[in-house]
Amino acid sequence: METPVFEEIEPAGDCDCAGCRDPRRGLPPSPAGRGLARPAAYRALAVATATASATAVSALGAGPAAALPAAAHAPHRPGLPAADEPGTPQGPRAPLHGATGRPAAPPAGAELAGITRTEIIDRARTWVSAKVPYSMTAYWSDGYRQDCSGYVSMAWKLPANEWTGSLGTVADRITKEELQPGDILLFHNASEPESGSHVVIFGGWTDGTHTAYTAYEQTPPHTRRLDTPYAYWTNSAKYLPYRYKGVTESQADQTGKAATADVPPPAAGPASHGVAGFPGRAMFGPGADNPHVTRLGRQLVAKGFGAHYTRGPGPRWSEADRRGVEAFQRAQGWRGGAADGRPGPETWRRLFS
Repeated sequence: METPVFEEIEPAGDCDCAGCRDPRRGLPPSPAGRGLARPAAYRALAVATATASATAVSALGAGPAAALPAAAHAPHRPGLPAADEPGTPQGPRAPLHGATGRPAAPPAGAELAGITRTEIIDRARTWVSAKVPYSMTAYWSDGYRQDCSGYVSMAWKLPANEWTGSLGTVADRITKEELQPGDILLFHNASEPESGSHVVIFGGWTDGTHTAYTAYEQTPPHTRRLDTPYAYWTNSAKYLPYRYKGVTESQADQTGKAATADVPPPAAGPASHGVAGFPGRAMFGPGADNPHVTRLGRQLVAKGFGAHYTRGPGPRWSEADRRGVEAFQRAQGWRGGAADGRPGPETWRRLFS
């Protein structure tokens, strides 16, 4: 038997997001005309796979060559295997838990259950906390497919797994100015669905300029929450905002709107430590994520202490917030523990006076 000749090729990307591109970006160049160089382990795997395929075909006898199974995008744990995936960057419209799920997916256009924005974001956070691995063919324990459209289906509590080509049927097109937490930014490439199609959940603006927002996203290697430039890192102009038709407003949602407005209102209720508007030191520091951090950052910028921000202040406490507060405290002549970078009642009083 003639020894087969193997060539190194760059596999076609099934996702245009940064997570899929980055692993290839750092590979060293190969000899001229050969594309990107691959590690020896990768070449060995390619040879081993091809050899195994040849052996299987030989054992089956003459006839059409059997297709190799598609490589999984991420480990299938603890999800269940799905049916064959389509030529898209996510799975097809399918029932919960996939082809073996019961009952079957409801027909498109079926009545939608209501859900509040707070519930949508809370559901989105569950996958972030669990670091659900990305997969186009696996289903998480809750029945939703572990890709970008399955993630949105889960957050919206849809009765089936939708894909980028069908999410628009359960949502209304809105404008950038209308975006609120729980809405989505959707790019569906209708002419070539496997090229670039993607969807993320809008979690709120990171600053008053509306040039960046918090995105809840299912992308390799796992679900993430990340400040993202509007509308997305790539193909930005093709991402369109949509709102789930079943979304309902709650008191918590109304509070969230105020928190993401351009100028957050002063905190309501009695003053902390006798200082009007001061919410308490517990609202600031590592892990803090609330509108008081945004308000603090904007006031630091207004007072001339925002040099450490590389983008507008947001609700998540950062090193830029700490350094800005420390600079302000030092400008008051404070040293040592009095200039620790976390606002106390006197720092707040002077900053907002």
